[in-house]
Amino acid sequence: MQGFVNREALLRTISSRKATFYSRSRSTLWTKGETSSNFINICDIFLDCDRDSIIYLGKPDGPTCHTGEQTCYYTSVNDVLNNPQVGESKLALTTLYSLERTISKRKEELTESTDAKPSWTKRLLLDDKLLCSKIREEADELCRTLEENEDQSRTASEMADVLYHAMVLLARRGVKVEDAIEILRHRFSQSGVEEKHSRKSKVN
Repeated sequence: MQGFVNREALLRTISSRKATFYSRSRSTLWTKGETSSNFINICDIFLDCDRDSIIYLGKPDGPTCHTGEQTCYYTSVNDVLNNPQVGESKLALTTLYSLERTISKRKEELTESTDAKPSWTKRLLLDDKLLCSKIREEADELCRTLEENEDQSRTASEMADVLYHAMVLLARRGVKVEDAIEILRHRFSQSGVEEKHSRKSKVN
Protein backbone atom coordinates (compact mmCIF):
# COMPACT_ATOMS: atom_id res chain seq x y z
CA MET A 1 0.00 0.00 0.00
CA GLN A 2 1.00 3.64 -0.20
CA GLY A 3 0.47 6.37 2.35
CA PHE A 4 1.82 9.73 3.41
CA VAL A 5 4.01 10.26 6.48
CA ASN A 6 5.41 13.19 8.39
CA ARG A 7 8.08 13.22 11.09
CA GLU A 8 5.62 12.29 13.85
CA ALA A 9 4.18 9.39 11.86
CA LEU A 10 7.65 7.99 11.24
CA LEU A 11 8.64 8.36 14.88
CA ARG A 12 5.49 6.58 16.03
CA THR A 13 6.11 3.78 13.53
CA ILE A 14 9.63 3.33 14.90
CA SER A 15 8.48 3.32 18.53
CA SER A 16 5.31 1.23 18.15
CA ARG A 17 6.52 -1.05 15.33
CA LYS A 18 3.09 -0.55 13.72
CA ALA A 19 2.85 1.14 10.30
CA THR A 20 1.63 4.66 10.98
CA PHE A 21 0.78 7.34 8.42
CA TYR A 22 -0.42 10.94 8.22
CA SER A 23 -3.94 11.58 6.99
CA ARG A 24 -3.94 14.77 4.91
CA SER A 25 -7.75 14.84 4.76
CA ARG A 26 -8.15 14.67 8.57
CA SER A 27 -4.81 16.32 9.45
CA THR A 28 -3.98 13.63 11.97
CA LEU A 29 -1.89 10.50 12.40
CA TRP A 30 -3.47 7.12 11.76
CA THR A 31 -2.15 3.64 12.37
CA LYS A 32 -2.98 1.06 9.73
CA GLY A 33 -5.37 -1.41 11.37
CA GLU A 34 -6.73 0.87 14.09
CA THR A 35 -10.24 0.27 12.68
CA SER A 36 -9.92 -3.11 10.93
CA SER A 37 -7.32 -4.66 13.30
CA ASN A 38 -5.28 -5.50 10.18
CA PHE A 39 -2.10 -3.96 11.56
CA ILE A 40 1.20 -4.04 9.71
CA ASN A 41 3.95 -5.14 12.10
CA ILE A 42 7.13 -3.39 11.03
CA CYS A 43 10.29 -5.45 10.56
CA ASP A 44 12.50 -2.77 8.98
CA ILE A 45 12.39 0.71 7.45
CA PHE A 46 14.39 1.89 4.43
CA LEU A 47 15.10 5.38 3.03
CA ASP A 48 15.80 6.00 -0.64
CA CYS A 49 18.99 7.78 -1.80
CA ASP A 50 17.32 11.22 -1.85
CA ARG A 51 15.68 10.60 1.52
CA ASP A 52 12.29 11.74 0.22
CA SER A 53 10.72 8.28 0.08
CA ILE A 54 10.35 5.62 2.76
CA ILE A 55 9.56 1.92 2.61
CA TYR A 56 8.04 0.10 5.57
CA LEU A 57 8.68 -3.63 5.49
CA GLY A 58 6.32 -5.55 7.72
CA LYS A 59 4.10 -8.55 8.30
CA PRO A 60 0.37 -7.77 8.06
CA ASP A 61 -2.13 -9.24 10.52
CA GLY A 62 -4.66 -9.49 7.71
CA PRO A 63 -5.40 -8.12 4.23
CA THR A 64 -3.48 -4.92 3.62
CA CYS A 65 -6.13 -3.31 1.42
CA HIS A 66 -9.45 -2.23 2.95
CA THR A 67 -11.20 -4.04 0.07
CA GLY A 68 -9.99 -7.37 1.47
CA GLU A 69 -7.23 -7.80 -1.12
CA GLN A 70 -3.74 -8.73 0.05
CA THR A 71 -2.32 -5.63 -1.63
CA CYS A 72 -3.77 -2.32 -2.79
CA TYR A 73 -2.04 -2.86 -6.15
CA TYR A 74 -4.34 -5.57 -7.50
CA THR A 75 -5.55 -3.87 -10.70
CA SER A 76 -3.50 -4.45 -13.84
CA VAL A 77 -3.46 -1.58 -16.34
CA ASN A 78 -3.63 -4.12 -19.15
CA ASP A 79 -6.76 -5.67 -17.61
CA VAL A 80 -8.42 -2.25 -17.44
CA LEU A 81 -7.45 -1.38 -21.04
CA ASN A 82 -8.61 -4.73 -22.38
CA ASN A 83 -11.75 -4.91 -20.26
CA PRO A 84 -12.86 -1.55 -18.81
CA GLN A 85 -15.65 -3.27 -16.87
CA VAL A 86 -13.03 -4.96 -14.67
CA GLY A 87 -11.71 -1.60 -13.51
CA GLU A 88 -15.21 -0.19 -13.03
CA SER A 89 -16.25 -3.20 -10.94
CA LYS A 90 -13.24 -2.91 -8.64
CA LEU A 91 -13.72 0.85 -8.34
CA ALA A 92 -17.34 0.30 -7.26
CA LEU A 93 -16.29 -2.15 -4.55
CA THR A 94 -13.46 0.09 -3.36
CA THR A 95 -15.91 3.00 -3.06
CA LEU A 96 -18.32 0.92 -0.97
CA TYR A 97 -15.57 -0.29 1.35
CA SER A 98 -14.20 3.25 1.73
CA LEU A 99 -17.68 4.50 2.64
CA GLU A 100 -18.07 1.65 5.12
CA ARG A 101 -14.75 2.54 6.75
CA THR A 102 -15.75 6.21 7.08
CA ILE A 103 -19.10 5.32 8.65
CA SER A 104 -17.37 2.90 11.03
CA LYS A 105 -14.99 5.68 12.07
CA ARG A 106 -17.92 8.01 12.80
CA LYS A 107 -19.51 5.26 14.89
CA GLU A 108 -16.33 4.91 16.96
CA GLU A 109 -16.20 8.68 17.48
CA LEU A 110 -19.61 8.61 19.18
CA THR A 111 -17.91 7.58 22.43
CA GLU A 112 -15.68 10.63 22.36
CA SER A 113 -16.91 13.67 24.29
CA THR A 114 -17.11 16.76 22.10
CA ASP A 115 -19.03 20.02 21.99
CA ALA A 116 -18.93 20.13 18.20
CA LYS A 117 -22.14 19.74 16.23
CA PRO A 118 -22.45 16.06 15.20
CA SER A 119 -22.11 15.18 11.54
CA TRP A 120 -25.12 13.89 9.59
CA THR A 121 -23.76 10.35 9.80
CA LYS A 122 -23.45 10.58 13.59
CA ARG A 123 -26.98 11.96 13.86
CA LEU A 124 -28.29 9.00 11.89
CA LEU A 125 -26.33 6.55 14.05
CA LEU A 126 -27.80 8.12 17.19
CA ASP A 127 -31.43 8.24 16.03
CA ASP A 128 -32.97 4.99 14.71
CA LYS A 129 -36.28 6.67 13.82
CA LEU A 130 -34.50 9.36 11.79
CA LEU A 131 -32.39 6.75 10.02
CA CYS A 132 -35.34 4.52 9.09
CA SER A 133 -37.43 7.48 7.93
CA LYS A 134 -34.58 8.65 5.67
CA ILE A 135 -34.17 5.19 4.12
CA ARG A 136 -37.91 5.03 3.36
CA GLU A 137 -37.82 8.59 1.99
CA GLU A 138 -34.82 7.97 -0.26
CA ALA A 139 -36.23 4.63 -1.51
CA ASP A 140 -39.48 6.39 -2.43
CA GLU A 141 -37.58 9.11 -4.30
CA LEU A 142 -35.65 6.43 -6.18
CA CYS A 143 -38.91 4.77 -7.27
CA ARG A 144 -40.32 8.10 -8.39
CA THR A 145 -37.46 8.54 -10.86
CA LEU A 146 -38.92 5.52 -12.64
CA GLU A 147 -42.58 6.41 -12.22
CA GLU A 148 -42.04 10.00 -13.38
CA ASN A 149 -39.49 9.07 -16.06
CA GLU A 150 -36.76 11.34 -14.70
CA ASP A 151 -33.31 11.41 -16.29
CA GLN A 152 -30.70 8.76 -15.53
CA SER A 153 -28.47 11.09 -13.52
CA ARG A 154 -31.37 11.67 -11.12
CA THR A 155 -31.81 7.90 -10.71
CA ALA A 156 -28.09 7.47 -10.01
CA SER A 157 -28.16 10.30 -7.46
CA GLU A 158 -31.15 8.85 -5.59
CA MET A 159 -29.57 5.38 -5.62
CA ALA A 160 -26.43 6.85 -4.08
CA ASP A 161 -28.59 8.29 -1.27
CA VAL A 162 -30.26 4.92 -0.71
CA LEU A 163 -26.91 3.11 -0.58
CA TYR A 164 -25.42 5.62 1.86
CA HIS A 165 -28.32 5.52 4.31
CA ALA A 166 -28.63 1.74 4.03
CA MET A 167 -24.94 1.35 4.85
CA VAL A 168 -25.35 3.55 7.92
CA LEU A 169 -28.08 1.12 9.03
CA LEU A 170 -25.71 -1.81 8.41
CA ALA A 171 -23.10 -0.15 10.62
CA ARG A 172 -25.76 0.54 13.25
CA ARG A 173 -26.61 -3.19 13.24
CA GLY A 174 -22.96 -4.29 13.17
CA VAL A 175 -23.32 -5.88 9.72
CA LYS A 176 -20.57 -5.64 7.10
CA VAL A 177 -21.39 -4.77 3.50
CA GLU A 178 -19.40 -7.88 2.54
CA ASP A 179 -22.03 -9.97 4.39
CA ALA A 180 -24.74 -8.65 2.05
CA ILE A 181 -22.52 -9.07 -1.02
CA GLU A 182 -21.76 -12.66 -0.02
CA ILE A 183 -25.50 -13.43 0.13
CA LEU A 184 -25.90 -11.97 -3.36
CA ARG A 185 -23.05 -14.18 -4.60
CA HIS A 186 -24.83 -17.28 -3.32
CA ARG A 187 -28.07 -16.21 -4.98
CA PHE A 188 -26.40 -16.09 -8.40
CA SER A 189 -26.35 -19.89 -8.44
CA GLN A 190 -30.10 -20.37 -7.90
CA SER A 191 -33.30 -19.06 -9.42
CA GLY A 192 -35.42 -16.46 -7.70
CA VAL A 193 -38.13 -19.04 -7.05
CA GLU A 194 -35.65 -21.40 -5.36
CA GLU A 195 -34.19 -18.57 -3.29
CA LYS A 196 -37.61 -17.49 -2.00
CA HIS A 197 -38.50 -21.10 -1.20
CA SER A 198 -35.30 -21.50 0.82
CA ARG A 199 -36.21 -18.40 2.84
CA LYS A 200 -39.61 -19.87 3.71
CA SER A 201 -37.97 -23.14 4.76
CA LYS A 202 -35.65 -21.31 7.17
CA VAL A 203 -38.60 -19.44 8.70
CA ASN A 204 -40.58 -22.64 9.16
